[in-house]
Amino acid sequence: MSDILAEAERLCAQAGVRLTPLRRRVLDLVARAGGPVKAYDLLSQIDRSRTNAKPPTVYRALDFLMEAGLVHKVEALNAYVACPQAGHGHAAVLYVCERCASVSEVLGARPGQENKPKGFKVKRSVVEHYGVCAKCAQNAAS
Repeated sequence: MSDILAEAERLCAQAGVRLTPLRRRVLDLVARAGGPVKAYDLLSQIDRSRTNAKPPTVYRALDFLMEAGLVHKVEALNAYVACPQAGHGHAAVLYVCERCASVSEVLGARPGQENKPKGFKVKRSVVEHYGVCAKCAQNAAS
């Protein structure tokens, strides 16, 4: 956990952007979730006595974290997961278990380098595969 936050601090400093306390808290909550987490679940976990966080605030923090390559949005689940290879400029290749909702990431190629239209600049790229993880498959076989 501290590795993810330390790497986030380093990447943000390198990019010249601020990892505000709220952005850091949202990243911490996403990383601690251990799986996909929805924005409203994050909002309910933020200490509102210390911040005036509302849904748009959390979504802005998530947008910042996605732009920085620190989290990925699992589009079909409308949920977020921490990126274990933050800052490497890769396409997210996510494997989503339809039984337990676990999400695993495999390092992909640099985003959009193949077959992209001339002059097109890719901001983010996510490929999602759905199926059954090894653990669930083994449990089903038992």
